[in-house]
Amino acid sequence: MAAESKPAEPAEDEPAPMVVKGGKVTSKTDSGTGDAPAAPSMVGMATPGAAPIPLVGGTSPEVQPMLQTLSISQGVSQGLLYHKVAPVYPQNAIRMQIEGEVQLQATISKDGDISKIKAVSGAPQLTKAAIDAVKQWKYKPYLLNGEPVEIQTTVTVNFKLPH
Repeated sequence: MAAESKPAEPAEDEPAPMVVKGGKVTSKTDSGTGDAPAAPSMVGMATPGAAPIPLVGGTSPEVQPMLQTLSISQGVSQGLLYHKVAPVYPQNAIRMQIEGEVQLQATISKDGDISKIKAVSGAPQLTKAAIDAVKQWKYKPYLLNGEPVEIQTTVTVNFKLPH
């Protein structure tokens, strides 16, 4: 006669084996209504000998983050403007009775010159004239902590038909 194999019962002084069901830890002798939370997973945790994770931004005093371009308001940038060239009103826009404003996004270099410029909005017939004029504008350098920095700002050029 063959002996029946039964799962081994834990000894009376041993704790019952733990089973995870639906995110909850229950003992094998429990009916599945355990309230104990699941044990935390160790997957993905660093080992004691692993190198530390580098800090973003660093804490070293020798390393200073460099701000590439600082965005400032149109009001602040107008306070730095010292040489403004008026746009030449395009003849075809005059004939077509087109007027209004052209919004430009401009990057002003550390020297105060316009280094990049692009149209954001406005009548296409007026955009080129606005860009050509603003490219000639000169600004005082914008200082941050006593150092000149490149800035980005919005420039509005208004076109009003002569009467």
